[in-house]
Amino acid sequence: MDDAITRAHRQEWARVVATLTRRFGDLGLAEDAAAEAFATAVERWPSDGVPANPGAWLTTTGSRKAIDRIRRESRRDDKHEEARLLFDEPPRDVGAVDDDRLRLIFTCCHPALSPEARVALTLRMVGGLTMPEIARAFLVPEPTMGQRITRAKAKIKAAHIPYRVPEAEDLPGRVDGVLAVLFLVFNEGYLATGPDTDPVRHDLTVEAIRLTRLVRELAPSGEVTGLLALMLLTQARAAARVSVTGELVTLDEQDRGAWDRDLIDEGHALVRQCLADVAAGGPPPGRYQLLAAINAVHTDARDARDTDWSQITTLYDRLVRLDPSPVVALNRAIAVAQVDGPDVALALVDRLPLDGYHAFHATRADLLRRLGRSADARDAYDRAIALAGNTAETAYLTRRRDQLALQGDRSAGS
Repeated sequence: MDDAITRAHRQEWARVVATLTRRFGDLGLAEDAAAEAFATAVERWPSDGVPANPGAWLTTTGSRKAIDRIRRESRRDDKHEEARLLFDEPPRDVGAVDDDRLRLIFTCCHPALSPEARVALTLRMVGGLTMPEIARAFLVPEPTMGQRITRAKAKIKAAHIPYRVPEAEDLPGRVDGVLAVLFLVFNEGYLATGPDTDPVRHDLTVEAIRLTRLVRELAPSGEVTGLLALMLLTQARAAARVSVTGELVTLDEQDRGAWDRDLIDEGHALVRQCLADVAAGGPPPGRYQLLAAINAVHTDARDARDTDWSQITTLYDRLVRLDPSPVVALNRAIAVAQVDGPDVALALVDRLPLDGYHAFHATRADLLRRLGRSADARDAYDRAIALAGNTAETAYLTRRRDQLALQGDRSAGS
């Protein structure tokens, strides 16, 4: 029963919140009513059984909870209005695409909200993450994150931000923000945070891909196509990414026969489309197109030893010029290590201001290990383990650190 309720939460949370938001026009009310509906499911499903259609049951229960709250708070004094809420779906101007969850994400990603609030609100409303999970993802205290989300919902209500997909003339200015949030939602699913969370949350990655496809239908562009390609090529490797013991499997160690070839073929076709558009005089490739091209090179190699690291380094050179962030520079250094050696890469990594980022220390640990600096590598692994929030990644880093200790013991014994 716990599994059934957890599965229903992951599959139906965004749909229930989105439907209730459309019906009642209040994001905060919709979230509270959805939470109450799931709490009722926890109480009733063990004795009544799981409904044949959990989503419909939760939506109906959430609607009743919302109406009860409206009554208690005396927000509706007109009895006719109350009756309409009980029996009718109020007509609303829903915009160009009739998809509740797409409208929800455009609402959560409204430019009136700060970038941090957009991501946090989307992870909560669309992704269904709990407040502690979101706080861990942002590396901030839980009360701080709670206040951030509360303020965002209050701003949506106070500013009368509409629950709709923007009109065609407004879309170009809105899509970039939505893509950034969708990318972060996908990443949270692909490397989920939290000690009690599955290392890969397929519900989030699949939903991010679904919404990106809708955005591409609504406002096609090179960057939307690039993001979709990037997600598909990344998702294609998901089945090989975690071992049966729950440990992260790095790209070079993955069973490439377990990769989803259909997703790879679709992703490669989208990358070729982006390249053709650029060659035909379109705008130069943006961040998502370059990341997709990098992943296309990785997934084109049937064996890790066949990876064209020179091409990947060249693509990262272009990406660094476009996005000179420390995280991009870190990923470029990983590629440089394959071309120019770990000593050159370590010199690049040590310049980066990423002490609070677990991947920085994990990268340093691997480079130091390859250079034979075992003691320094163990210290870097310890730091990476302390910062990592993904259970599979923690297991992998712990094993690599312990292997160094074993190697040291063997050397001492010899």
